[in-house]
Amino acid sequence: MQHTHSDRLERWLGAEKVAQMSAAMCNPHAKWYGKPIAVHGVPGQVYATRDGDFIGAIENALGMKAERRLLPLQDGDVPATFADTALLDDWVGFAPATPIQEGVSRFIAWYRDYYKI
Repeated sequence: MQHTHSDRLERWLGAEKVAQMSAAMCNPHAKWYGKPIAVHGVPGQVYATRDGDFIGAIENALGMKAERRLLPLQDGDVPATFADTALLDDWVGFAPATPIQEGVSRFIAWYRDYYKI
């Protein structure tokens, strides 16, 4: 059975807390333990990349080539995304600066070590 992030979160916090958090994220005036909720996406370094750059970083870190089957956009695919991390920087003083190649390489090294593969 493959676990999702919500499965893990549910095991950690409990189903009721996860439901409360999910509902609260949809309410701009919601509070969590009496404090306002702020939800931030935390991307890596903010600059434009192509999907091929990300796949290439995985290929480099694994030392093998992926079998690429390029298809037209599928239902639910997003042609482009962007995240502005200025609010996160203002809020907690953190500005992501890890290039994709380095971040992917470090993640794969951690993953292999953690799962002993």
